[in-house]
Amino acid sequence: MTKKEKLKFCNAFLLFMTIIMLATSIFLEATGSRSITCVCVHIAVGSLFAGNVAWHLYLHYELKSWFGRLRKQKSTITRWFALSGLLTFASGIITTLHWVATQQHSPFGGVHGKIGFTFLLLAIAHTAKRWRFFKMK
Repeated sequence: MTKKEKLKFCNAFLLFMTIIMLATSIFLEATGSRSITCVCVHIAVGSLFAGNVAWHLYLHYELKSWFGRLRKQKSTITRWFALSGLLTFASGIITTLHWVATQQHSPFGGVHGKIGFTFLLLAIAHTAKRWRFFKMK
């Protein structure tokens, strides 16, 4: 499989995972995170999503400094996208640890949700800007 084919597969999977992540996020927001099963599904989907984001970055930058290259980005939106992704990931870990210990929604989980929604909106904009990549033969 060529790098371009891997990237196309990775991006298609990211698109699918973005939709699932958004759906589980909205469901948790609407229900106040009351369902243990739904929270577990959200954590599992979020873990797969984070792994897919890492693979996406690897395909673009290989093992070179991701943070350095993202920091040098000319696009302010891409920088905000990267920052919101990093904050979503970090707050997701903390929120998951809190939830596993207490099985209760916390204010920090609410903050994680707001940052996460920002990240998902930027991910949708990022994808829309590059939509022609999906149309390539």
